[in-house]
Amino acid sequence: MNELPADLAAHRAGHRTPSGFDAFWRRTLDAQAHPLDAVFTETPSALAGRTVYDVSFAGARGHRVAAWLIVPRSTADTTAGAADTAAGRGRTPCVVQFLGYGEGRGAPLDWLLWPAVGMAVLVVDTRGQGGANLRPGSTPDPVGLVPPQVPGFVTRGLLDPDAYYYRDAYVDAVRAVETALAHEAVDPRRVAVSGCSQGGLLALAAAALHDSVAAALVESPFLCDVADATRFPDRQPYRELLRFCQFHPHHTARALETLALFDGVAMAGRAACPALFSLALRDQVCSPASVAAAYHGYAGPKRIQVWPYAGHAEPNGYQRQAEVAFLHEVFGIAADADTAAGPVPAGARRP
Repeated sequence: MNELPADLAAHRAGHRTPSGFDAFWRRTLDAQAHPLDAVFTETPSALAGRTVYDVSFAGARGHRVAAWLIVPRSTADTTAGAADTAAGRGRTPCVVQFLGYGEGRGAPLDWLLWPAVGMAVLVVDTRGQGGANLRPGSTPDPVGLVPPQVPGFVTRGLLDPDAYYYRDAYVDAVRAVETALAHEAVDPRRVAVSGCSQGGLLALAAAALHDSVAAALVESPFLCDVADATRFPDRQPYRELLRFCQFHPHHTARALETLALFDGVAMAGRAACPALFSLALRDQVCSPASVAAAYHGYAGPKRIQVWPYAGHAEPNGYQRQAEVAFLHEVFGIAADADTAAGPVPAGARRP
């Protein structure tokens, strides 16, 4: 159900998807012919009833990407036969969790939500990032710095789509889905992607570029509806784009051409799985209008949670509860009444 305020309900993206969008992404993904080489190393953990794996896989350009996989122990130890395995019986749904800007995978104890409700979670580093929210990352970015740029990640390689930072980050996200599918404990029919801000953008990209994604949880996605540089908020990480345009005005048009290939609205238009969006009306980083544009442009079945009094990426247990209920519904998991309905604070709107 669309519960957006009237002005946002009528808002549409201010850009057009470039004609070469689909060809660019076909070529980009076709170039990733190297083996996935996913390695799952069981790691001691205090999580009762759960098995933790330190994961590494070959992402874009063959660069190693780190992740945590946490699965219910009974599922991790399953001895299902070949027919059951092929059908997904004896396996568990999995959420591929992408991270906000600057955040790393941290420690397994940081990621208890999905294991607590009986699902597996694959927590994926974003290359070169880590340290935000006191969560370190474990994945370097071996690609050299390509000038001109502004310190950070958002403008790295911005003048060449094939060298742009998010080109590799999107490919890493697609291959993270492949990694989840590769583990014998994961039900290949029930793999979801999830993230907030930069993580929401990566979830949109994974849902658009990988056909096996069964559901998407997209919270306040970054880099949506970015055709007009004058509307970028002077907040991180958009501030990096503003500074780039300020210091390199003669490169602005070319930079916007690159961004059009990575715009979350364009990605949303290529995604077909059911999605639950979240929008905070007091968000000063990822504007409500930009999130609404991605929601309107989303091609698959969709719902949205609107939080009138929330800001960007603020802790929201009610949103987490809505996401659990959404995946229970999409994945056909029986849920108790508290999880399925749950209290909603005054002013919040259900999907």
